[in-house]
Amino acid sequence: MAKDNAFSPTAAFTAQRNTPGRGLLLALIAICCALEVILQLSDIGLLQPERLRGMAYEYGGFWPGLLKDWNPNYAVQPYAMFVTYGFLHGGVIHLVINMITLWSLGAAVILRVGLRGFCILYVASIFGGAVGYALLAPGLQPMVGASGALFGLAGGLLAWMYVDRFTFEQGLLPVAQAVALLIAFNLILWWAMSGQLAWQTHLGGFIVGWITALLIDPRPFSPETPSRT
Repeated sequence: MAKDNAFSPTAAFTAQRNTPGRGLLLALIAICCALEVILQLSDIGLLQPERLRGMAYEYGGFWPGLLKDWNPNYAVQPYAMFVTYGFLHGGVIHLVINMITLWSLGAAVILRVGLRGFCILYVASIFGGAVGYALLAPGLQPMVGASGALFGLAGGLLAWMYVDRFTFEQGLLPVAQAVALLIAFNLILWWAMSGQLAWQTHLGGFIVGWITALLIDPRPFSPETPSRT
């Protein structure tokens, strides 16, 4: 089972306590946490059936084989899995890392483009992550995790940083450094996880997030720019 792990590329993407729309972020986090708690209870035998995690992956994970000649468990699974994989995780550590990242990056995106912009970017990125895995993954191993969407949020924030810094002639080195850090982080994790990192999902989410962010709001942001709603 390939897992995607996300992280915040810069300390500037730290969530603020009074972020507008934090209720939506908390709802997304609550859904992912509730699913993992249920699966953990099943793992230790306190909830039946004991194979619940396996069943959740079978029905909600991303399976490249379903894009070929595999028979789905339900009619719309080959389409639904492009979204459902993002709400399942490979364990508590995987979940915690991703949820902390969701809170910090999500808050920064909402402050920039509002709730509507965040929703568009999140959905597009989670889909982009699945497409990246479908196109680049070498085998038929399933994949779960929210990091396709999270790397999309990071890609969006870096796209806006690029536009802002380019427009106001502030230099693009911080953007290049952040991208390089993301690449290095993925390489280290891929090595540490013996190749079980779904870097294809990260790449797909990042690229789609970058493009989508510029479609949502291509304007540079300055103190004089009206707040997004």
